[in-house]
Amino acid sequence: MDPILIVIVGLAAFAGGIFAGYPIWSKAMEKRMKKMAAEAEAEGEVIKKEKILQAKEKFLQLKAEHEKYISEKNSKMAMAENRIKQKEGSINQKIEELARKGKEVEIIRTNLQTQIEVVEKKSEELEKIHKQQIEQLETLSSLSAEEAKAQLIESLKAEAKTEAMSQVNEIIDEARMTASKEAKKVVVETIQRVATEHAIENSVTVFHIENDEIKGRIIGREGRNIRALEAATGIEIIVDDTPEAIILSGFDPVRREIARLALHQLVTDGRIHPARIEEIVEKTRKQVEEEIVEVGKRTTIDLGVHGLHPELIRLIGKMKYRSSYGQNLLQHSREVANLSAIMASELGLNPKAAKRAGLLHDIGKVPDDEPELPHAILGMKLAEKYKEKPEICNAIGAHHEEIEMTSLISPIVQVCDAISGARPGARREVVESYIKRLKNLEELALSYPGVLKTYAIQAGRELRVIVGSEKVTDQDAEKLSMEIAQKIQTEMTYPGQVKITVIRETRAINYAK
Repeated sequence: MDPILIVIVGLAAFAGGIFAGYPIWSKAMEKRMKKMAAEAEAEGEVIKKEKILQAKEKFLQLKAEHEKYISEKNSKMAMAENRIKQKEGSINQKIEELARKGKEVEIIRTNLQTQIEVVEKKSEELEKIHKQQIEQLETLSSLSAEEAKAQLIESLKAEAKTEAMSQVNEIIDEARMTASKEAKKVVVETIQRVATEHAIENSVTVFHIENDEIKGRIIGREGRNIRALEAATGIEIIVDDTPEAIILSGFDPVRREIARLALHQLVTDGRIHPARIEEIVEKTRKQVEEEIVEVGKRTTIDLGVHGLHPELIRLIGKMKYRSSYGQNLLQHSREVANLSAIMASELGLNPKAAKRAGLLHDIGKVPDDEPELPHAILGMKLAEKYKEKPEICNAIGAHHEEIEMTSLISPIVQVCDAISGARPGARREVVESYIKRLKNLEELALSYPGVLKTYAIQAGRELRVIVGSEKVTDQDAEKLSMEIAQKIQTEMTYPGQVKITVIRETRAINYAK
């Protein structure tokens, strides 16, 4: 049998089966759908009832909460009303009490007014009586009230001045006994613990030679050697009749030192001519620069001051060749550094910072370029430039009170600078200025009435004033010494302190004939 025919017959049979079975399948599906719809409707009714029940429960719950809230509100409002009623009652009571007190005050005011009127009448009567008494006193004493008042004021003023002067003296004595004791102890111990030799320098250096024949060689033919030496060093070389000595004159001690060392090498070597002079001077200048740095390093090591900028170290070494009022600047700075450290230790401050500030306080005197600034301000700017601490910079700038002191180290450096410079032998003054200062001291004291003679003694550290006993009393003498001291302090400049001694004596003189 043909396979294709078999397949066709099979397909036809399958299609016929489907066509014949479709009505049955359709009815079965319709019944099933109706059943499912009925079940869904029944389930929907159940869910609907459940939701309605839940909504009713929620409504009842919200209603109960609302009623509770309303109840609480009502109770609070009732309490607030009760408080308001109580306050109204209290306010009414206070108003009634104030009204009652107001009536009492009015009664008291009326009584006071009456009493004031009575007092005013009595005051007028007393004033009349007082005037009558004054008129009677003026008639009896032949003085007016103003004159009597003036005399009374003068007598009271004199008495008050006397009492005030005695109290001032007592206070000053007490302060000296208490405050000065510890201060003197610190200063004296500090000075005693620092012993520095003072080298008095000037603007000339004496160069010693073995014989006078060398003078001719130094002068050279037609003076060419000495001119070359002066041109190279900037120092005036004086060759005179002084035996075995040549004088080097100049205000720059570094140049004088270069000239001295160069001259020593030339004399030792024996070859003295302009070219050799220039070579030796240049070589010596480098040696002196190296020596300056070495001195600065050695000084910082000796004092235990570390961490300084190399330029500050060079400036410290340069102090060796500088002087201040004849006092070697490096020795002065070392002394101030040691004094500052000791005094800071005694006062419980940082001795290292004080020593550092004391060593650097005068670096403004030795810069390479010297602008027109006070040396304290210039030194402060140099310290700031090379990153020193603010307290160190302030101590440098304030040691002559040219700026305000902001640290405790500043007054210590100032005091130690004064101690180092004011000690006898440390510095020297020009003779003319010294004599002028002494004369000014004596003339200042002579300007006061009652002063007969004045003598400045103890190198100007004490002023003795002799007064007339008939013009000046003992109390006036105490007052006079204080006034002279204050005037000297405000008008004059002097190292250390000046003691004023007023001498008053009474002499009775008769002659036997």
